Amino acid sequence: MSLYTGRGDDGNTDLRDASRVSKAGSRIEAYGTVDELNALLGTIRPTGDNDVDDVLGSVQNHLHVLQAEFANPSPGDDPTIEVTHVEGLEAWIDEFDAELPPLESFVLPSGSETGSALHHARTVCRRAERRAVALAEETGTIREQPLTYLNRLSDLLFALARLRNHREGVPEESPTY
Repeated sequence: MSLYTGRGDDGNTDLRDASRVSKAGSRIEAYGTVDELNALLGTIRPTGDNDVDDVLGSVQNHLHVLQAEFANPSPGDDPTIEVTHVEGLEAWIDEFDAELPPLESFVLPSGSETGSALHHARTVCRRAERRAVALAEETGTIREQPLTYLNRLSDLLFALARLRNHREGVPEESPTY
């Protein structure tokens, strides 16, 4: 099988149900931004912490499911993001947050190389969430769980950025006003 087909040369692409849509459409923007987030997380692993790497690996698999869900305007029996995925994120947030000093102010997205990269991933996740909300508003076909997942994932990525900075002994900086 060839890596190229030429089918997208006209600016259109196929969805899961074989329908053709513009590559500039909101559905493509939504799952494309999730794909970007997934690739960014791939550049962060390995972090040097097995527990963080395991979580990021699980998240990457979840994001693959989420991409497929967004690419399918007529979901059937395909895997989907469920409440249990969101609950898993919340459990990881609680676990990692327990290791951190209390958050007393906003922090600048900076720190160690891995901490800064996780802050960057958090911002891409927020963009993915905005794109997903736009898709949901436009089509009315996006379920609540994927939107909640992306919202909670950005919280997890924030906690992981703080955790990596903490474990590496890099102090957090608060903005000055």
